[in-house]
Amino acid sequence: MAVTLEEIAKSTGFSVPTVSRALTNNAYPVNPETRKRIVEAARAMGYKPNLSARSLRTEQTNTIGIIVDDLLSPFVPPIVRGIQDYMKESDYLSLIVNSDWDPHVEQDAINTFVSRPVDGLIVVEYSHFAIHEALEHSNKPYMFVHRLFGSSVRNSVVPDDYSGATLAVKHLASLGHKRIAYINGPEGWHSAQRRFAGYKEELAAQGLEFDSALIQPGDWEFEGGHTAVKNLLKLDTLPTAIFAANDLMALGAIYALQDAGLNVPKDVAVVGYDNRDFTKIFRPKITTVSMPVYEMGRTAAELLLKQIAEGRQDLDEIKIKGQLFVRETCGAEATQQTEEEVNLATVSRRVLLNKQPDN
Repeated sequence: MAVTLEEIAKSTGFSVPTVSRALTNNAYPVNPETRKRIVEAARAMGYKPNLSARSLRTEQTNTIGIIVDDLLSPFVPPIVRGIQDYMKESDYLSLIVNSDWDPHVEQDAINTFVSRPVDGLIVVEYSHFAIHEALEHSNKPYMFVHRLFGSSVRNSVVPDDYSGATLAVKHLASLGHKRIAYINGPEGWHSAQRRFAGYKEELAAQGLEFDSALIQPGDWEFEGGHTAVKNLLKLDTLPTAIFAANDLMALGAIYALQDAGLNVPKDVAVVGYDNRDFTKIFRPKITTVSMPVYEMGRTAAELLLKQIAEGRQDLDEIKIKGQLFVRETCGAEATQQTEEEVNLATVSRRVLLNKQPDN
């Protein structure tokens, strides 16, 4: 027989309205300790909410829509996992649409979700401004995660690319490197622009001269990093370190250095960006800055639920900082922390949800 709110109230000593508010994430304030006691008691008693009845009472369905540009992107699955993990804690279901970078599919998905009983929308790795305008004209709360192009957009959660680049350059400078080359991402990408800005400004902060000859264009791909290093090898004075704007280009750079008979990191140190899985198994293991994808997903989910509970509102862009993972390609002693320990140590929900000034 189903456990009732009355039974939970009797077990905990709280009133039925208080139990109801605690278990439905009602906007009415409930003491955190009270909510915790009620939730734990309900879980222990095997309470299962009647979502259909709740929907009729509150006009909420405990369902959100997620639109992604490409489910096969290396960054989308952990972002979606972060969203769903947080939503699961609040008994929310997620419906996912893959758009394949097609703005018409994105628009159709928005129209479908807006016309159906979903409580809000999250768009992952979107690149078309039309989708932003469509959501603005809808009546649904929404969030963006991992914007790929353009300037700052409200209601979005993005990686702090500027901060990540400064981490990489500061680390290389601390190892004594004075000629640090940079392989950039494609022109027009917001992330590439911010990483380049972080590179330049951290050079200045470290008292190092900016040399345009050490800057190479890239394409986010292995071949881009390989070609960039072949160009750098033509210089009269070689760089002693290379910061690549992503891990695939860092891998291409390492191959090119090795093809030229150079040792990484003895002759040239290399640092990448993203913390892709292969950086931990390639030899030498690649020092890199993490893309905080899981944390971005959880933060977007938390902010969306806040809007669902309190009403739709425009929120300032939230930037999530990554972490430097020191491995073998930079020549320093490898970081001893595990990935999980670093995530737990660096993700502070209270800090992330406060307004953050632009760099």
